[in-house]
Amino acid sequence: MSKHNPVGWFELYVQDMQRARAFYEAVLNTTLTEIVIPDANIEMWGFPQDMEATGSSGALMKVAGVSSGGGGTLIYFNCENCATEAARVEANGGEVLQAKMAVGEYGFVSLIIDTEGNRVGLFSNH
Repeated sequence: MSKHNPVGWFELYVQDMQRARAFYEAVLNTTLTEIVIPDANIEMWGFPQDMEATGSSGALMKVAGVSSGGGGTLIYFNCENCATEAARVEANGGEVLQAKMAVGEYGFVSLIIDTEGNRVGLFSNH
């Protein structure tokens, strides 16, 4: 069995899917795709995914009775330059908690709050 990075999938819980989709599509300059699971009472929109590439993808999830925000899990989205994505956050209804900062030899991060109250990281090598 080949080795894999530990994260294989993520789900960000949201209260307002339209608002959350608009936020992530604008901030990350991407398009999410609806994922339909028959007979499930959920709304799910997935981030772009290349099954041949390393790393993880995931989805925004709207599930009755499951709230967003707070939580102890922090997801980092890979970016070309995390300052670029962070600069789009406030204009799209989010909040920048930490502007781009160096994390030693590992690269740079920014921390944001999305429109649903989730704390999310942005990561870049430069």
